Amino acid sequence: MTRVVITGIGAVTPIGSTFCESWGNLLSGMSGITFHRDDFTGTVNAAGKLRGFSPSAYLTEREMLRLDPFIHYALASAGMAINDAGLNGNISDGSLENCGVVIGSSRGGITTLDQALSKLHAGSAKKLSAYLMAKTTVSMAASCISERFKMSGQTLGISNACSSGATAIGEAFRLVRHGYTDIALAGGTEAPLCRLCFMGYASSGALSKSILPNASMPFGKTRHGFVLSEGATVMVIESYERAIARGAYMYAEITGYGNVSDAFHIVKPNPYGETKAMELAIKDANITTDDIDFINVHATSTREGDYVEAMAINKVFGKRPIPVTANKSITGHMLGASGAFEAAVTAMTLSKGILPPTINVNQQDENCHVNLTRSQLKGSFRYGLTNSFGFGGVNTVLVLGALN
Repeated sequence: MTRVVITGIGAVTPIGSTFCESWGNLLSGMSGITFHRDDFTGTVNAAGKLRGFSPSAYLTEREMLRLDPFIHYALASAGMAINDAGLNGNISDGSLENCGVVIGSSRGGITTLDQALSKLHAGSAKKLSAYLMAKTTVSMAASCISERFKMSGQTLGISNACSSGATAIGEAFRLVRHGYTDIALAGGTEAPLCRLCFMGYASSGALSKSILPNASMPFGKTRHGFVLSEGATVMVIESYERAIARGAYMYAEITGYGNVSDAFHIVKPNPYGETKAMELAIKDANITTDDIDFINVHATSTREGDYVEAMAINKVFGKRPIPVTANKSITGHMLGASGAFEAAVTAMTLSKGILPPTINVNQQDENCHVNLTRSQLKGSFRYGLTNSFGFGGVNTVLVLGALN
């Protein structure tokens, strides 16, 4: 089977308008959580809003009007990833024509749908936009990337709840690994900061009621729910042979992918599925649990979710104090985009030898037995594992390996 590597990363997140900026702020432990005020109700929620992002730098005025923000974020991140991988010249010469595009999103164009319904309800609009259905479709992020960069290879839009971005990377990994293409763009994008999402997640009891910057506290004793955030991360993945031939920088190698269902409950997590996904990913990478040097956890800061993930980690790794980092303590939960961002962070950890800190946890829950990093951890890391779980019991785990 073909070896698969990551050669480019682009991102817009609550902690940066590029992936490099986001990585730097993640290492410094700078919280990206502020607050969001609903114009209609006046309700204020803690939220992770994009920092310094201007869609006009990447899209025309017409595109900004016609496309939902989740597509704006995906297009910007894809462009940055292509540039980072040194592939800009390959667009015009047609050598990226067969590039695959796989983009995940949990909510797709829900912000545009929410705005359209609000206008109808308020009586300020008599008809809906002719582009409403098209621009809110989950697959439209992948389609718009394909159109913008002239990529007519296999194109997939994946909606697998909060594991959508990680699943997209896993499926693109398989496309390259098994020779369907030698290069693909993959990642996740999300623009959920709207009344429908805030009210919906609040009704489920999963959303934090705090409006403070420290509202997201994975594995913390007083954790009380996740902080809703927006953002996107897209990466270029390609065959090792292709990357070597063009002299590309390689962040890390994708070596394993596990994707299973709990087959248990629509919202309640289950340690069985999470355990199985980790075990399958490690087996797929042809390594053992002893080879994993750190885990980038899903850890959304919900009471049950963090507890179940800790149980699953202990079942897989036993009493071994494997270092664990929880990026959502800093970014909040970008839903389907979080798994993609955390995969990119895992790649950077392997490349730079630095594991980012977890913040806001002054007192760890004694029932969550994980070795949580509170400050930067430097070392020579060989393999990292990243977890991404979602409603409906969908569990995705990726294993990445260092190349130096």
